[in-house]
Formats: sequence, structure tokens, C-alpha cells
Amino acid sequence: MSIKSWNIDPTWSLFLDRDGVINERIFGGYITEPSAFHFIEGVEEAISKLSKKFHRVLVVTNQQGIGKGLMTERNLLEIHTYMNNQIHLAGGRIDKCYFAPNLKGAEDDMRKPGPVMAELAKMEFPEIEFERSIMVGDTDTDIEFGKNLGMKTVRVRTKEPIGIEADLTVSGLPEFVKILINEV
Repeated sequence: MSIKSWNIDPTWSLFLDRDGVINERIFGGYITEPSAFHFIEGVEEAISKLSKKFHRVLVVTNQQGIGKGLMTERNLLEIHTYMNNQIHLAGGRIDKCYFAPNLKGAEDDMRKPGPVMAELAKMEFPEIEFERSIMVGDTDTDIEFGKNLGMKTVRVRTKEPIGIEADLTVSGLPEFVKILINEV
């Protein structure tokens, strides 16, 4: 599929899921400390290039390991500090990381596919327009999150079953960057 018709320009925002998109996902487990965080090959350089193409680059991640008591918000902030530092060293940036610490089905559920993390981003960065945004994720909840908000959606292929089709499917952020550079 061609993304030329999306008319992406430097005013657009990019929303990224974390596990399975930026770093290797631990199926059935949680990344609870920086030493367990391993970038997917080529992602730091890809985010560096994406940082130059998008006005805002934001991470939206469900982290119910906090709600389960397997880690603290401080642990998560240490992981995100490490991630951001490595991306910065590669010449890229993440403007902000939003996370949902609650368990699935909690009364004040911030988790994707609900819109809370995107709404928080828009409050902090009012120039964000969801219809001029792209959500990149590896699960149906990521794609549903983007679609519910009117975003374009990009799925990173993993062993996760697909129930909702994205606008574009890629092997990872490096492939998305190649498509973006060739078509935009």
C-alpha cells in the first residue's frame, strides 16, 4: 500500500507502542529494569530519522506490570530514561512517554485501546491533531487505539495474532522509515 495519499508533512505526530516496536517484547513477561530492555535492531537509527520527519514523537505503552506489583513507576522511569538516552545518542528524540500502569479492566483504565494516553498527549501538546497522526504498534489494541482516534495505523508484524487490519503492515520501524523516505 502506498502512503503518499496520507499527505504526511512535518506537522504530523507519531505515536509508538514500546514493547515489540522499539524493544524486543518478552511474551508472557515484563521488562522491569534497564538491563532487560533490548532495542530491536535498527530502531535507534529509525527513530532518529523519524524524529526529523514528525513534529512530535510519542510513546504510548500499557504497563500493567506496575499494577501487578512486579515493578514500580520508578523502575519504568529508569527504563524510559535509558531508552531515551540511547535514542538521543543516535540523534533521535522521544518527546514524551505515556504509560498505563493499571490492570486490565480497572475502574480508571488508561490502557489502550482506550484514548486516555492520546488525550493526555493532546493536553500537553495542543498542536497534535489525531487525524494528522500515525500509530505504530504490534497488537490489535494498538491498531484499535489508533483507529478509534482517527489516526493512520501501521502494524509491526510479530507472532501476535491479527484480528484488526492496519492501514500498513511492516516488518519493523526500519522498513517503515524506508517506505516513508521513498514515498513522502
